[in-house]
This record gives sequence, structure tokens and C-alpha cells, in this order.
Amino acid sequence: MEKHLRVGIISSTHGIRGEVKVFPTTDDPNRFSELKHLFLDTGKELLPLEVEGIKFFKKMVILKFKGFDEIEKIEKYKGKDLLIDRENAVKLEENEYFIFDLIDSEVYTDEGEKLGILTEILTTNANDVYIVKTADGSEILIPSIKECILDVDVDNKKIKVHLLDGLR
Repeated sequence: MEKHLRVGIISSTHGIRGEVKVFPTTDDPNRFSELKHLFLDTGKELLPLEVEGIKFFKKMVILKFKGFDEIEKIEKYKGKDLLIDRENAVKLEENEYFIFDLIDSEVYTDEGEKLGILTEILTTNANDVYIVKTADGSEILIPSIKECILDVDVDNKKIKVHLLDGLR
């Protein structure tokens, strides 16, 4: 499993004092209020950052990091990911999973047939939808409901499903 989780992406600078606008990739942007330390994935290394200030603007989070007091110091990191340690992640309830832990899982039917690989999860208002790519390149859409998703084994990257009529 990944050691770090992405919680946001730096989208642009904000002002001239080193603040950045962050597009949150977490379900709850208010989560940033609790974060004191993050990592910046520069592409070459994980740079530890200390959060000095936080504001919310529309659907964005505006962050100020200690030691980044001018726009020139931070603007080169536009488009880069902000990460946290897995230990600092939100605690999940039973039958809740991080999407990236499920991606690339092998998907099998309750009859033992291998359907394919989970390549994407669509989030909708009603429920998530698992997109499974089959060996022939086609896709099967499976709603993430208890009638369809029977078992998830994150450690072994295996998911057992029941295909309702019409899902193939």
C-alpha cells in the first residue's frame, strides 16, 4: 500500500506572499484545517512543509507554508501534489476504502470467473461505480452497492462481485 496519500494539488499562487491555491482531492476540504504538516511531491523528492496559514475560497483551499514568503519561492510548484502520511489519513469506517487502494484490483464474479481489472471509480450522488476493464478491452460498470460488491480484499488486491442482470 502507498505510504502517502494525495490530499490536494497546487493549482496556482495567491497573492505575492507565498500563498497557494490548492484543489483538494479529499472528500472533505475542511480536513485541511487539521493538517499541520504536508509533503510536496516535487517530482524528485518529497519536501516536508509546515502549514502556517489556511483559508477557504469557493471550492479551493488557500495555504501558506512556513519559509515560503515570496511568490518566487512557491510558483515553481504549480501542478504538484500535496501528500500526507497514511497514518494521518482519515479513519475509515467498515467497508470504506481509499480509491487508490482499490485501483488495479483483480475483479472476480461470485462464480469464480475473472472479469478483469478495476481501472477507475466514478463517484456519483447515488453510489460509486466501479469500472472494470476486461481482457478483450471492453468495460463493465458495476455499482458499488452491497448487492454487487460482495468482498474486498485490499491486501491481495482482489474484489468479488455479483453481476446483476443487465450489467454485462
